[in-house]
Amino acid sequence: MNLFQTPDFARDMKRGEEPAVDALLDLAFGGPDESRLVAALRKSRVIAGETVLPMDGQIIGYYALSYMVKPKGWLCLAPVAIHPDVQRRGYGKRMIGVLTEWARLTKTPVVVIGDAKFYQSAGFSSDAAKNLQSSYHIEHTLLAGAGDAQPQQTLVYPAPFADI
Repeated sequence: MNLFQTPDFARDMKRGEEPAVDALLDLAFGGPDESRLVAALRKSRVIAGETVLPMDGQIIGYYALSYMVKPKGWLCLAPVAIHPDVQRRGYGKRMIGVLTEWARLTKTPVVVIGDAKFYQSAGFSSDAAKNLQSSYHIEHTLLAGAGDAQPQQTLVYPAPFADI
């Protein structure tokens, strides 16, 4: 990859880009677990949207949003990947920052489980998630799109998440 190349704008994934996304996920996560999750989410028809970040003819960034089972109207973010060759350049933070701003403006709650430091830097809040209940570790759960609220909700993720 050209070190001086900059990415294009993030955009919706296009039909036919699934193999490139799967390859990115396998590379970024060191195996096929995340690409299998995305395939299962697609098959279950619970994906609300898939966003890619193209650069130099390749897909270097990706995230998926899926519909939560509960609460209705909420979304969950997973997985998020940036190509290892271009990590730590701020591309992921910018992609997720645009998402959190969309969540804020539309008042659409988006939940993520992951590195609190990274996701907070992109606009998610662990404080907003502190009253949530989940079968996953709540200390790694963050929320965007809830404003200053600290909702008391029980999170139920789409069925494919049970396999990870």
